[in-house]
Amino acid sequence: MPRDAAAWLAMAEARLDAVTLAPLAIHRGRVEEIGDGVAMISGLRNVGLDEVLHFAGGQTGFARVLDPDRIGCVLLDGTTEVEAGDAVTGTGTVVDVPVGAALLGRIVDPLGRPLDGKGPVAATARMPIERAAPAIIDRDLVTEPVQTGVVVVDTLFPLGRGQRELIVGDHSTGKTTLAVDAILAQAHSDMICVYVAVGQKSSSVRRAVAALQAGGNFDRCIVVVASAASAPGLQWIAPYAAMTMAEHFRDAGQHALIVFDDLSKHAATHREIALLTRQSPGREAYPGDVFYIHARLLERAAKLSPALGGGSLTALPIAETVAGNLSAYIPTNLISITDGQIVLDAALFHQGQKPAVDAGLSVSRVGGKTQAKVLRTAAGTLRLDYAQFLELEVFTRFGGMPDGRVRQQLTRGARIREALRQGQHMPFRLVDEVALMLAVQTGLLDPLPLDAVKTFRTGLPAALDAQAAPVVQAMDRTGQLDGAARAALLTALQGFAVTLTPADPVTDP
Repeated sequence: MPRDAAAWLAMAEARLDAVTLAPLAIHRGRVEEIGDGVAMISGLRNVGLDEVLHFAGGQTGFARVLDPDRIGCVLLDGTTEVEAGDAVTGTGTVVDVPVGAALLGRIVDPLGRPLDGKGPVAATARMPIERAAPAIIDRDLVTEPVQTGVVVVDTLFPLGRGQRELIVGDHSTGKTTLAVDAILAQAHSDMICVYVAVGQKSSSVRRAVAALQAGGNFDRCIVVVASAASAPGLQWIAPYAAMTMAEHFRDAGQHALIVFDDLSKHAATHREIALLTRQSPGREAYPGDVFYIHARLLERAAKLSPALGGGSLTALPIAETVAGNLSAYIPTNLISITDGQIVLDAALFHQGQKPAVDAGLSVSRVGGKTQAKVLRTAAGTLRLDYAQFLELEVFTRFGGMPDGRVRQQLTRGARIREALRQGQHMPFRLVDEVALMLAVQTGLLDPLPLDAVKTFRTGLPAALDAQAAPVVQAMDRTGQLDGAARAALLTALQGFAVTLTPADPVTDP
């Protein structure tokens, strides 16, 4: 090669190296300000939105705001060791989490780091926390039921696999208990459950985890915890990280249930981060609007088409109201995003009606078509009868002696209300719910005092196991109830009710 050509080639290679290394050289910045879990960084001209950034002290964060002269970075670790002037390096990647069967039975933080002292999570795959929701063409009809084990939900507001049902109510009205009971009811089903705690007190999280470990199949559950003491960044990414973990099973053709506890606190964290990064937290902040961040989260719950494996992901988001105000900003957003809502009423809760489900305001816009056929047949006109009873009860409080037909409706309605009560963390099997509805609708509970109705309800599972074991086994296996099995079940119910019936007939005041 001529000498001049060799010199030209060396110069060209040097220029190529300079061009190649230039982005790496400028993909480094420094901290300008730090405080409250947010760092303002300068110098990162090539950083992308939601890109993971590494700090000199080993901390990580993600770029949330891209201004011409500054980057707003939300930290995922503590800020005590981050100082102004520290170096920050871009990674070119987004936040991702481990996925797969290795997470089952584990308690982790939103980054997949273990919190249960059982060692590292041995996951072989990772996926980004932000993923596109399935397209309409990739979805299938919601046709399979989700048995929550909660009688009032399964009979009046049933859920389907792939549905998004909001649980909403005031503080301390049983929202978490209702969601945990739905997880406990999956102990013997094929659904994998994910419970994510966002901004909750550590004591509340411990109670929920203890209930799952004591009463459910915890080896098929994943608990993701971003407590109130966690960094705001961890609380912000927690729902998305948990959704990605659940989506892995859905995409593999399995069925999953995810509980977000709760999105009101997640919205408060979003507002905090928006204000700290000098962004508007209101509707005009699209795509940073809180409606958008929750919509893109919950839209990921779906029933996939058979061509994609037929898996499903059912979401139970929880939201908190103040003084029962469902028209507030966050509850209104979530009600419009989801496929129905289970409203818990504080007045009913304090009267002892637990679960305190408001039958007038609650609705399931999808699940009625997925309700188990045997339960739908047994429940019959339960919802209409209960609604009429609530209206009649209000009118009779003003005085006057109702006629015989109205008294019969009041008696039956009082038994329905008592039958819809349920103890905490005591989910019913499908056969228990069917038997209880048959007892209500056939009038077996009408002669019983209300206290005896409670005894009947609580003792029903054991009585069925003792007196109608073949029917219980057949329903557990097939989910069906033929004529002979129905007759055998009614015989067992009549025998159990007779043992609780008083010698004198019951007359309600």
